[in-house]
Amino acid sequence: MKLIFERSVKGRGCSVLPECEVPVWDFGEYGRKKELRLPEVSENDISRHYTELAKRTHGVNDGFYPLGSCTMKYNPKINERTAANDGFTGVHPLQPEHTVQGCLEVLKTAEQVFCEITGMDRMTFQPAAGAHGEFTGLLLIKAYHDSRNDGKRTKIIVPDSAHGTNPASAVMAGYTVVNIPSDPDGCVDLQKLREAVGEDTAGLMLTNPNTVGLFDKNILEITRIVHDAGGLVYYDGANLNAIMGVTRPGDMGFDVIHLNLHKTFSTPHGGGGPGSGPVGCKDFLARFLPSVQVEGDGPYTFVRQPDSIGMVKAFYGNFLVVVKALTYALMLGKDGLWEASRNAVLNANYLMEKLADKYKMPYRRTCMHEFVMSLEQEHEQIDVSAMDIAKALLDYGIHPPTMYFPLIVAEALMVEPTETESKENLDEIIRAFEEIYEQARTNPEAVKTAPHVTPVGRLDEVQAARKPHLKYSYDE
Repeated sequence: MKLIFERSVKGRGCSVLPECEVPVWDFGEYGRKKELRLPEVSENDISRHYTELAKRTHGVNDGFYPLGSCTMKYNPKINERTAANDGFTGVHPLQPEHTVQGCLEVLKTAEQVFCEITGMDRMTFQPAAGAHGEFTGLLLIKAYHDSRNDGKRTKIIVPDSAHGTNPASAVMAGYTVVNIPSDPDGCVDLQKLREAVGEDTAGLMLTNPNTVGLFDKNILEITRIVHDAGGLVYYDGANLNAIMGVTRPGDMGFDVIHLNLHKTFSTPHGGGGPGSGPVGCKDFLARFLPSVQVEGDGPYTFVRQPDSIGMVKAFYGNFLVVVKALTYALMLGKDGLWEASRNAVLNANYLMEKLADKYKMPYRRTCMHEFVMSLEQEHEQIDVSAMDIAKALLDYGIHPPTMYFPLIVAEALMVEPTETESKENLDEIIRAFEEIYEQARTNPEAVKTAPHVTPVGRLDEVQAARKPHLKYSYDE
């Protein structure tokens, strides 16, 4: 495929712009010294270029996208229609409050809905993504301890199965990370947790269901241990898709939570677009929330929290993403959210059970929304790795699962089918996994050199990571 620069022909173009209605400013010595290098192409060239690019992309609208721990679920089109409403797209964040009452009502309603789902008391929509929400939540924890002159609390406990952003966020917030191992069942080792907590414990970061797709049956004991030590408990909302409408983190003892609206609540995920990682908290932390909160029952007004940690993003967060997520939650309603979670769990267990005869499942008990398989045995016996299986799936039009994560499982593939896949689709996926497995046993070289029918074959992973070609080089 040619790059847009390679389609360029000098003198060709398609822009028909009206004459400038204002004086043209001459920047003099500060102006550009040579002509800007832009591709010169016709409208036909542009149309064909982007159409060809679109054909080479793969997303939730193209096929199965089982990216474990990322919840790549279908984005209902009504979300986009709602967010495109002129009353939402035509506002400015500096408008007077009385002119944007509808937008303030959206933020207030969204706060009420998501607090009800999570068991929190207040919520901010400022954070722009999940990791940004983690950082914000940790700043709330830090502000709480500082307000009590409890400066000795310098450590955040993080399980070994946590998302990599958890320890990174803790370090950014100024904490030392204490890593604790999982028990043989893939959950938090209670004895190791008891040994780790103390007067220097600021908090624990935890995902439940955890990263191997299991609900920790000891969750009430876990949160009690941390609270008894004087710490707070942070809920990573990455896996909320398994439990929304069923149980609430706030009822499990969590004090702070972030949500991934671009995961659980069906707004677009990936591609560099805007995410949203709102942070909820219990009442005793609300005074530290960033920016301003919407108060009132109409008319609505902005109120700054008395001991706010300050702004973590400009204005009020990615507002249109909140509109999309709220549309999804209200369209499904209480019963619909409950059903979505149950179907996500059902789909994951169906897929796991059907594949368990061939693929090793390290934790062979009822999973939640995702499960982890291990190719360690195949790697040792026939030199076929998790990466090879993932690459082979591309030839079936399937996006690979999450690879080599969590780190506590060797040669891991983590699969999350989500609730929006039908049984017929899942049966096709099962057949693909089974065929690849049989081919790995009978003709391993074919799997190790996959993919074979994609526009680009297997890349040199090391060179692609270390020496990527990120810009076009002109021939002088």
